[in-house]
Amino acid sequence: MAKAKKATTKKAAAKKAAPKKAAAAKKAAPKKAAAAKKAAPKKAATKRKPNAAFMKALTPSAALAAVVGASPLPRTEVVKKLWAYIKKNGLQDSKNKRNINADAKLKEVFGGKTTVSMFDMTKLVSKHLK
Repeated sequence: MAKAKKATTKKAAAKKAAPKKAAAAKKAAPKKAAAAKKAAPKKAATKRKPNAAFMKALTPSAALAAVVGASPLPRTEVVKKLWAYIKKNGLQDSKNKRNINADAKLKEVFGGKTTVSMFDMTKLVSKHLK
């Protein structure tokens, strides 16, 4: 009988511990809501200005000029014209849209690679801008 009494006291202690955890969780929830309320006004107060480095006109190399033109352009416009060239000539891979299949002009820009991911493309193009 002594064993039976000890087992019931352990179960009772376990049951008492569970409500304490629930009470702690209830107290934590209002803090998250208060933090969310504080973050909302910050978004309305800050406005982003365009970075001047992106707007600076850069001269493309001869290989890149064959695709986007020889006139100095901002980096953002170079990427836009490059994507227009890719879409016009159907160079985006049909199975994996992240890859670009280079034609003869783009192969020079991409350093001789036939397939380049769109994330590596901007890195390779930046080498051709001065």
